[in-house]
This record gives sequence, C-alpha cells and structure tokens, in this order.
Amino acid sequence: MGRKLPRKFYLREDTVEIARDLLGKLLVVRDENGERVSGMIVETEAYLGETDRAAHSFGGRRTARNEITYALGGHVSVFFIYGMHYQLNVVCGRVDSPHVVLIRAIEPVEGIETIRKRRSVPRAVTTGAPRSVMPDKNLTSGPGKLCIAMSIDRSLNGGDLLGDAIWIEQYRSFSDDDIADGKRIGIDYASEDAEKPWRFWIKANGFISKGK
Repeated sequence: MGRKLPRKFYLREDTVEIARDLLGKLLVVRDENGERVSGMIVETEAYLGETDRAAHSFGGRRTARNEITYALGGHVSVFFIYGMHYQLNVVCGRVDSPHVVLIRAIEPVEGIETIRKRRSVPRAVTTGAPRSVMPDKNLTSGPGKLCIAMSIDRSLNGGDLLGDAIWIEQYRSFSDDDIADGKRIGIDYASEDAEKPWRFWIKANGFISKGK
C-alpha cells in the first residue's frame, strides 16, 4: 500500500513527537502464508528511557529482557508482561538511548478475517459449541489484544522494521484537531512521570483502548 517508514523516522531525538507521528501509520505483519495483515495505528505511548520512571530502562537498568531497547531506532521490542500477554514497542533514537513507543491500539485494515479468527473466544470447550463472535471494535483495542490479533510474540523481538516480517508504512494523516493526548495508562508507580501527557490517540476512533 504505502512506503515503509525510513530509518530516519525512528532516529529523531524527540520520542514524544515520534509517538504522535505514528498515529495514522499502518502496522503490517506477514501471516504464516506470507499474506499481509495490517492495522492503522490509533493509540501510542512514549517512554523516554533512563530518565523516565515508567520505562523498563529507568536509571540505566539493562537486562536481557530490555537489551533490544538500547539498539538502533527502527527495531521491535516485544515484552511479555504480567505473565499474561505481549506488548509491541517501537525502538527509537540512537544506539544506547533506550527510548520506545508502545503501540496501544490499531484499527484493522487488511486480513480482517484472520484477525477475527485469532481473537475469537471459545464459548464452551467442553460442549464443542461454536466460537463466539467478538465485536470488531474489541479486536485490537489494547496492546495485548493487538498482539494476539497480529500474531506478535517474542519471535519478533529484535526484528528490523525495515525488514519483511513486520514493518510500518505511510497510510493516513491527521491534523492536530484530530489528535488527543493525556497521561499514560497503568503507571501510577512512576511518581511525577505518571502525569506526563505522553499518550496520544485519534479522537472518536472506536478502536482505542478502554483506559481513556
């Protein structure tokens, strides 16, 4: 559809600006048959590394789990959190500057049937009843949901967004009037950094996460 975002998009120093600019871009992941499954990015959060109390790398923490966040911008960091689900992060900035943007929600564009199948929920496994139908607005309206829908797991951790497995393309543009900002979600432990307005979303979009 569109052109892949170039490396320089991710190497800019202002990660908050990158988080905002990712809105309207198209996240694409190849399925097991090599077909495109994609969604428009509608919600993001910026995390500013070693100085951000909400970031995994705050204070210079550097572990096997977050090592990829110290890589060159334009790579993928996939975290498994709460022992429950994955989260997709875009690595930003230069090497050893562990800034990331969390992709919180997308709006499905391509491969909707594949997405529906991945996100369907069994009604009653024991009775063999058919799978329930999930409303489309719930398919990708959160970081864990979108990873299931797009089949994103640790196998993509460290992937290059200029490669052929997962990437981000130009798609749509939104004006300042179309975009809202506010506090990030689920980081009350981050003291004053929890109040930073580093979450961005497209107003009136039905696919943003429920923590508005």
